[in-house]
Amino acid sequence: MLSTEVIIKPLITEKSTHQSQTRNTYAFHVAGKASKLDIKKAVEELYNVKVTDVRTMVRKGKARRTRAGYVNETNVKRALVKLHDESKIELF
Repeated sequence: MLSTEVIIKPLITEKSTHQSQTRNTYAFHVAGKASKLDIKKAVEELYNVKVTDVRTMVRKGKARRTRAGYVNETNVKRALVKLHDESKIELF
Protein backbone atom coordinates (compact mmCIF):
# COMPACT_ATOMS: atom_id res chain seq x y z
CA MET A 1 0.00 0.00 0.00
CA LEU A 2 1.11 3.56 -0.63
CA SER A 3 1.79 5.80 2.35
CA THR A 4 -0.97 8.18 1.32
CA GLU A 5 -3.44 5.28 1.21
CA VAL A 6 -2.48 3.98 4.66
CA ILE A 7 -2.84 7.24 6.62
CA ILE A 8 -6.27 8.75 5.96
CA LYS A 9 -6.05 11.69 8.37
CA PRO A 10 -4.67 12.65 11.77
CA LEU A 11 -7.15 12.63 14.64
CA ILE A 12 -7.16 15.99 16.41
CA THR A 13 -9.05 15.73 19.69
CA GLU A 14 -8.44 16.97 23.21
CA LYS A 15 -7.13 13.58 24.27
CA SER A 16 -4.82 13.14 21.26
CA THR A 17 -3.47 16.69 21.67
CA HIS A 18 -2.72 16.01 25.33
CA GLN A 19 -1.00 12.71 24.49
CA SER A 20 1.10 14.38 21.80
CA GLN A 21 2.38 16.91 24.34
CA THR A 22 2.94 14.57 27.28
CA ARG A 23 3.67 11.14 25.76
CA ASN A 24 4.85 12.04 22.25
CA THR A 25 2.04 9.83 20.87
CA TYR A 26 -0.09 10.80 17.87
CA ALA A 27 -3.44 9.38 16.70
CA PHE A 28 -4.32 8.66 13.07
CA HIS A 29 -7.34 7.35 11.17
CA VAL A 30 -5.87 4.56 9.01
CA ALA A 31 -7.04 2.16 6.31
CA GLY A 32 -8.82 -0.94 7.58
CA LYS A 33 -6.40 -3.38 5.96
CA ALA A 34 -3.23 -1.59 7.05
CA SER A 35 -0.88 -3.55 9.31
CA LYS A 36 1.25 -2.07 12.08
CA LEU A 37 4.33 -2.30 9.87
CA ASP A 38 2.53 -0.46 7.04
CA ILE A 39 1.47 2.27 9.47
CA LYS A 40 4.99 2.62 10.85
CA LYS A 41 6.53 2.94 7.38
CA ALA A 42 3.88 5.43 6.24
CA VAL A 43 4.32 7.75 9.25
CA GLU A 44 8.11 7.63 8.96
CA GLU A 45 7.93 8.41 5.24
CA LEU A 46 5.28 11.16 5.37
CA TYR A 47 6.48 13.02 8.46
CA ASN A 48 10.25 12.20 8.46
CA VAL A 49 10.26 10.94 12.06
CA LYS A 50 11.37 7.78 13.88
CA VAL A 51 8.53 5.57 15.20
CA THR A 52 9.11 3.37 18.26
CA ASP A 53 5.65 1.82 18.82
CA VAL A 54 2.33 1.42 17.00
CA ARG A 55 -0.95 0.44 18.68
CA THR A 56 -4.13 -0.11 16.68
CA MET A 57 -7.81 -0.38 17.50
CA VAL A 58 -10.99 -0.88 15.50
CA ARG A 59 -13.99 1.17 16.56
CA LYS A 60 -17.21 -0.58 15.65
CA GLY A 61 -19.77 1.41 13.66
CA LYS A 62 -22.90 2.43 15.49
CA ALA A 63 -26.44 1.59 14.41
CA ARG A 64 -28.24 4.74 13.27
CA ARG A 65 -31.98 5.07 12.86
CA THR A 66 -33.31 6.38 9.55
CA ARG A 67 -36.71 6.56 7.87
CA ALA A 68 -36.17 3.16 6.30
CA GLY A 69 -34.96 1.43 9.48
CA TYR A 70 -31.54 0.97 11.00
CA VAL A 71 -28.26 1.47 9.16
CA ASN A 72 -24.85 0.51 10.53
CA GLU A 73 -21.96 2.93 10.11
CA THR A 74 -18.66 1.56 8.86
CA ASN A 75 -15.94 0.42 11.24
CA VAL A 76 -13.05 2.84 11.80
CA LYS A 77 -9.46 1.76 12.40
CA ARG A 78 -7.30 4.05 14.53
CA ALA A 79 -3.58 3.94 15.21
CA LEU A 80 -1.68 5.42 18.13
CA VAL A 81 1.90 6.05 17.05
CA LYS A 82 4.63 6.68 19.63
CA LEU A 83 7.64 8.57 18.36
CA HIS A 84 11.27 8.60 19.40
CA ASP A 85 12.12 11.22 22.04
CA GLU A 86 13.86 13.56 19.56
CA SER A 87 11.10 13.29 16.94
CA LYS A 88 8.13 15.64 16.75
CA ILE A 89 5.22 16.11 14.31
CA GLU A 90 3.96 19.62 13.69
CA LEU A 91 0.33 19.18 12.64
CA PHE A 92 -0.46 22.90 12.59
